[in-house]
Amino acid sequence: MNSITRVGTRLRELRKRHGLTQQELAELADFNQNFVQQIEAGRKKEIWVSTVERLAAAFCLEVHEFLAPDTPAKTKLARKVVSSRVHR
Repeated sequence: MNSITRVGTRLRELRKRHGLTQQELAELADFNQNFVQQIEAGRKKEIWVSTVERLAAAFCLEVHEFLAPDTPAKTKLARKVVSSRVHR
């Protein structure tokens, strides 16, 4: 698995663990939903380190924890997310 695929897979795992929609995660990490969707779907060819830092920070993780081979056991959200009523 390459690094970009790992980022997308890890992002999806953590997002689902915390019961977030892609829109909610995008708001938490200050991206747009389309960007998060492209990362999770593996359609991005490049991802900047600063992007991975923001994604990791959304789950209170350091980049090395976010990219570790095993999904971190304990994660939390960087801040409270207002649930989307559209998807619930």
